[in-house]
Amino acid sequence: MTPPQRRRRYPKEEPPEPPKAGSAPEGQDDPRDPGRLYVLTGGAASGDRAALDLVTLIVARADAPPPATQPEQSALLRLCKAPLSVAEISAYLNLPFSVVTVLLTELLAAELVQARAPIVRQAIADRSLLEAVMHGLQKL
Repeated sequence: MTPPQRRRRYPKEEPPEPPKAGSAPEGQDDPRDPGRLYVLTGGAASGDRAALDLVTLIVARADAPPPATQPEQSALLRLCKAPLSVAEISAYLNLPFSVVTVLLTELLAAELVQARAPIVRQAIADRSLLEAVMHGLQKL
């Protein structure tokens, strides 16, 4: 025998609809909004960008951002106290790579950041260095 099923006196409230993919909560700007990205970059053309790739390291030259910088540029300067790649900056700020390169171009022109090539390591170690290490270990 199965137990009787209970019915609710008041119907259950329907859960609110989940937000659509890519939409921001009310009162917040969507970071991928094309209008917002256009304002961030000032409508800069693609030819106005510095030659940066995803692995270029960026280091801030100043300890604190100047008061006249945009909020995104201030956040970028605070992030880059230690060297970060352009890809990491893009991920941390949740901005597309192209927008980050435009912001970095402005900061490079103002000499607030410094761009460094990534450190390339040799595939094969120097033989003389390996021999020196081996002899040093044998002397121990």
